[in-house]
Amino acid sequence: MGGIVEQTHQTMRNLIAILQEAGYDITDVVRVGVWLEDPRDFWSFNKVFGEYFSPEHAPARACVQANMMVDCKVEIDCIAYKRK
Repeated sequence: MGGIVEQTHQTMRNLIAILQEAGYDITDVVRVGVWLEDPRDFWSFNKVFGEYFSPEHAPARACVQANMMVDCKVEIDCIAYKRK
């Protein structure tokens, strides 16, 4: 399981793998939805999140607390768009 830092890294690795399988990469992400079990984890989560998204490619983001999560501290979804 791990704490918020470990779970955020794993979630981002999973997200990147799914993006790559679909022919996208992290710079194609335009929107991210984040669910945190505990809002006090936001600053630790945000530090890890910043390791994956540079300020030049920061997507729009919504972050909310989720009370119904079981055995996880963070969930992330995204929308990616590849410019032609």
